[in-house]
Amino acid sequence: MQIIKANIVNIRERNSKPAHIYIENAQIVNVEYVNTFATTEPFALAGFIDAHVHIESSMLIPSEFARLAVVHGTVATVSDPHEIANVNGVEGVKFMIQNGKKVPFKFFFGAPSCVPATDFETAGASITAQEIAQLFENENLKYLAEMMNYPGVLFKDKIVMEKLEVALKYGKPIDGHAPALRGTQAKQYISEGISTDHECFTAAEALEKLQYGMKILIREGSAAKNFEALIDLLPEHYENMMFCSDDKHPDNLVEGHINQLVARAVNRGIDVFKVLQVACLNPIEHYGLEVGQLRVGDSADFILVDNLQNFNVLQTYINGNLVAEKGKSLIQSVKETAINHFNTSLKTPEQFQIPISSPKTIRVIEALDGQLITNELQIPASVAVRYFVNNGNDELEVVSDLHRDILKIAVVNRYQDVPPVVAFIKNFGLKSGAIASSVGHDSHNIIVVGVDDFSICKAVNLLIQAKGGISLADQNQTEVLPLPVAGLMSAEDGYEVAKKYTMMDRKAKALGSTLKSPFMTLSFMALLVIPDLKLSDKGLFSGQTFQFVELEVE
Repeated sequence: MQIIKANIVNIRERNSKPAHIYIENAQIVNVEYVNTFATTEPFALAGFIDAHVHIESSMLIPSEFARLAVVHGTVATVSDPHEIANVNGVEGVKFMIQNGKKVPFKFFFGAPSCVPATDFETAGASITAQEIAQLFENENLKYLAEMMNYPGVLFKDKIVMEKLEVALKYGKPIDGHAPALRGTQAKQYISEGISTDHECFTAAEALEKLQYGMKILIREGSAAKNFEALIDLLPEHYENMMFCSDDKHPDNLVEGHINQLVARAVNRGIDVFKVLQVACLNPIEHYGLEVGQLRVGDSADFILVDNLQNFNVLQTYINGNLVAEKGKSLIQSVKETAINHFNTSLKTPEQFQIPISSPKTIRVIEALDGQLITNELQIPASVAVRYFVNNGNDELEVVSDLHRDILKIAVVNRYQDVPPVVAFIKNFGLKSGAIASSVGHDSHNIIVVGVDDFSICKAVNLLIQAKGGISLADQNQTEVLPLPVAGLMSAEDGYEVAKKYTMMDRKAKALGSTLKSPFMTLSFMALLVIPDLKLSDKGLFSGQTFQFVELEVE
């Protein structure tokens, strides 16, 4: 019998009382309230839950993600494995489930709904409605993961509707993904049984969807940050909101997780019990999670914090096991065998050249720091005279323009040996070299931004040789962080991966990048389901019209 002395925070009854917590066989078997405690006793509360996260974006396999997350009081995640599913299909989903079971942490995975995410890019696999049903049957997955193909929902695409029907048949919640969808279209999307959205980037959009009956997730990740835009909705709508990170890079995960959002909200003067309901209880109720709520008969999943303002985590318990204490993870690393899908040959600098007959106006992706959305700019092209190996002639070529911060961006198909697709992007700020990544949502082809073809090619080839990762190259240096698990994750020690990533981030900024998280922003520039202008391995794509557009403006 284990006994914990603490001030129990009862979120539902909105009070805190001193008590003895009795734990036996992973359960809370009794809570004995006492008259008084010394003021030094910690506060016990239900553990934090990330209500929507792609574990793969941490660049860590689930077991390593858990090691870092428990330090911050996270006891569970609602995890969408569609990143690895787009690379390895059902095999990838099963990899995540099995690896997650090797550590004392509560991973609740969903069945990916959009593999491939769209028909406008090349993915490494597909998952059918029948396979989703099999995942619900055999793996007890908790929900249908985010339905990103909102046009498919609106136009009742047969394949999309089959997947929604499977989820409804099994009584599973359906996660949404509908950035900027408003009015009649939002109502129609929700009417198909879709119950959440984590893509709202304005309070007006979130409020409208709340009024239509949706649950809204306040997202604060490494790239997309919507806390400030949405947090003022929480006091009135706390019963229908949750916190999530969506995508969290390893360096940011070392610094904090859902605990940071809780502290920020409370320090804005929002009622602590409302904030804790959002962070700890709402995900359990919405998804039907087997996570303890600090009640007799529950599994012993809870945390001890020193105060209810900063929420410094002293200890984290999962199933009665002490898994973190005073900033140290007590979860041990596990060995894992990598799975992957890489099938492309080394490239040459000439493959990244863009010939043009005469100077013209071109479409340029405008990246927005801290956002997944982009804008389409139409800007006069910068040209130079180059010798083209393919035809042996001197011709005009569209080139990067450092003065206007317009750089080349390319997507290289990693599943087939075909030529790269090249376009232009603004706001990366590089003054030399290139950065590249095989984390390129959602199909995870190689994506690269750079100032010259030599550096771009070098950065891409580093990833082809490593079978995935993030890389950096210029005339004088090369760096690569290998991610051999599906080209998305490392099975190495999470803290060491975070250190390496921090170094890569610093070097990218030394090349001139002005973005807060250059590699994270890069990874979303091929995410076609987020407006407006993005790039896939098949061409420039408009998220507004959901069709390809030409680089040159007519």
